[in-house]
Amino acid sequence: MVERPYTLLSCGMSIDGYLDDTSQERLLLSNEADFDRVDAVRAGCDAILVGAATIRQDDPRLLVRSGERRAARVARGESPHPIKVTVTSSCAIDPGAQFFTVGEVDKIVYCASPSVESARSKLGDVATVVDGGDPVDLHRVTADLAGRGVRRLMVEGGGRMHTQFLTTGLADELQLVVAPFFVGDSRAPRFVRDGDFPWGPGRRATLAEVRQIGDVVLLRYALSDRYEPA
Repeated sequence: MVERPYTLLSCGMSIDGYLDDTSQERLLLSNEADFDRVDAVRAGCDAILVGAATIRQDDPRLLVRSGERRAARVARGESPHPIKVTVTSSCAIDPGAQFFTVGEVDKIVYCASPSVESARSKLGDVATVVDGGDPVDLHRVTADLAGRGVRRLMVEGGGRMHTQFLTTGLADELQLVVAPFFVGDSRAPRFVRDGDFPWGPGRRATLAEVRQIGDVVLLRYALSDRYEPA
């Protein structure tokens, strides 16, 4: 069996399953207490992965916010922030995005084989560009990350990435936060897309924890026998 990192998916969604609405501003699905929880989860991971669409739409920083948590990472001999990772087929990513420009940490771009040369020309000064296959193969990506010393990987979206990790059986844990409102717009992005998921009516996922955090609820699902309770 190919070695791969322990992989947890982290996501916030509305009651009706949406990651965002259709406005220009980012929809806040959580609260400060839960943002702090997510920060603690980030601090315990070696790498954070998001899809290229998330970089284009949300321009995330993907950094550990807490100074104490950054100091604890450094004391363990780690960088202050986890490695930043993205996956792209076309490499339509702005090298000026905060993913690349913020935080003294390695950035890795897994790119589809036909776009590797142009990706290295465009992003080679700000990230390590790796051939991910054609199309990009997440088994290949996770095996390569394991070879780079990544033992614990956090996937923060978006919907396409969540779908691919879940349908390929590469997720060990899902941390799903439900916000107390509806979006009610089918044009908005959903938590997952259509796919052949391992869990259905005949094979239910294991609910490992339910926790109220202010006005949101955290649902933790164990998706493999590698699941690690908090």
